[in-house]
Amino acid sequence: MFMNAVGQVAWAAAFPGLLYVMLVFTSQGYVLIFTPFLLYSLYRAVNQVGYFSWAVRMRCILRQYPWRILKEVPHGLYRHPEAVEDGAWFEFRDPDHSDRRVPLIFLRHQRAHWWLKRIGNSRTKAGLRAEIEPLWFAGDPRFFGVIAAFRRDACEPKRLHVLYQRSVFDSRRTPTAWDAEIADVDRARRAGARYLDDARQSSV
Repeated sequence: MFMNAVGQVAWAAAFPGLLYVMLVFTSQGYVLIFTPFLLYSLYRAVNQVGYFSWAVRMRCILRQYPWRILKEVPHGLYRHPEAVEDGAWFEFRDPDHSDRRVPLIFLRHQRAHWWLKRIGNSRTKAGLRAEIEPLWFAGDPRFFGVIAAFRRDACEPKRLHVLYQRSVFDSRRTPTAWDAEIADVDRARRAGARYLDDARQSSV
């Protein structure tokens, strides 16, 4: 959250700052040089606002679910056969059915480039793949979770990212039937899930 606030102030200040420098200290010939930087700073200032809501969601999830360090978590860059959405994914065990795995898809690609590069494919360098092994995870894959890479020098998570089932935050989507227990649904609601009424009814 602190870094989000710093980024918001920095990018919001960058646009008028660059505009002032361009108008006061440079000639018209430099307009084309400064224009891409102006547009990018404006884009980042607007885009940065969206990070705050995800930081709050991440905090809510981490308050309800403890971190777990998982090894050899299946993952892929292309569509998972059991997923409705297309995209890179991690596959986690269903908390109530150990023989079933649930995919969590990278639906939100902001700040996800680091992860996608390391999930990669068969040609991805082993050193990059090793950076997400083992994997930190906090959450319930039937709803959402926070993933993180293992920071070996400090034994703590880094590169935190929220993965979620789209129906948890989008009322237009039909909840996926994962047969969650009522207690699990209630816990997900306390962690910030919004649209779980149908899922709760299906578990009764």
